[in-house]
Amino acid sequence: MTVERNSEILFLYDARLCNPNGDPDEENRPRMDYETRRNLVSDVRLKRYLRDYWIAWKPEAWTQKPWEYPVPQDVWVRTMGGATVSAKQRIDGLAEAYAREKGLKKASTKNLAKDPEFRQWLLERLIDVRMFGATMPIGAESEGGAGGHITYTGPVQYSWGYSLNRVDLVPSSTITSHFAGRERGEKGEYGTMGKDWRVKYSFLAFYGLVSAWRAQETGLQEKDIKLLGHSLINGLPLMATSRSKIGQTPRLYLRVEYADDATFLGDFRTRLHLSQEEGLESIADVDLDFTDLVTWLAEHKDAIRNVVVWAHDEFASGQALVPALKDALGADRVQDLNDLMKRIQASS
Repeated sequence: MTVERNSEILFLYDARLCNPNGDPDEENRPRMDYETRRNLVSDVRLKRYLRDYWIAWKPEAWTQKPWEYPVPQDVWVRTMGGATVSAKQRIDGLAEAYAREKGLKKASTKNLAKDPEFRQWLLERLIDVRMFGATMPIGAESEGGAGGHITYTGPVQYSWGYSLNRVDLVPSSTITSHFAGRERGEKGEYGTMGKDWRVKYSFLAFYGLVSAWRAQETGLQEKDIKLLGHSLINGLPLMATSRSKIGQTPRLYLRVEYADDATFLGDFRTRLHLSQEEGLESIADVDLDFTDLVTWLAEHKDAIRNVVVWAHDEFASGQALVPALKDALGADRVQDLNDLMKRIQASS
């Protein structure tokens, strides 16, 4: 089923002794608001983790339980054969795949773009376009004219993430590396020095939304939204495995689904209160008060259809949120995603 109701999302994770999102304008330092000492992470970085996770799936994983997609899914933004490709190369390659599948003679992408069946074929296969949207260049100078674009505005959007605590960077950042390409003393012996900036501890919060109106444009499915929650929880630790990214752990996922396509309550992060903003070193130090958020949701209970929630077993405040939501909204409206995860793992 195409998504017919709005949702809002809160996603919390922490980063310890790593670089959650380097800023290329600042020697790849972790992105920071230095006035408030808040660590920042772009929505593009979060979406990259999701795309990398989906790319890593085997084709059969998409069509088997529990997801059972009609065809294996792909992503629009990716490399091909380890090489970076342009957006034009990507859309031309998809057009060729479509023509082969349909037994068509080679047709220009510009002509295919006018075919509603080709556009639907793209949306059925590109999970990231159904979620996040895309701008696809159509046509080329060699075909005459300046070309055009197929543009989809994604129904799933995130604001930039920021740390709820004040973050310090590890003071020592210089690293050295030596390569044994030449014997000691020989001409050409060399080493390198560089910067390796890392945060000490950052407890990060993302706010996102799912627009039912936008979902009609891209054909976003209910199963896509379930996949999104699964992928945020599982994709981050599996994909954040480079030497600068190791140390990031999902801590809480909350999605509030409303009863209609008109309701949005607003950024959930404004309703969170961290008891200690300085000197945090691990999740054991995080005491996050959800009382204001739970009260706010209870006040809008009639607008809420259901709530999906998951909390890491080491995150005590998150574990306490689950029964608090059940008390405030009714147990029948709260789905504990830990149970779903266990079922998915059992069927894998």
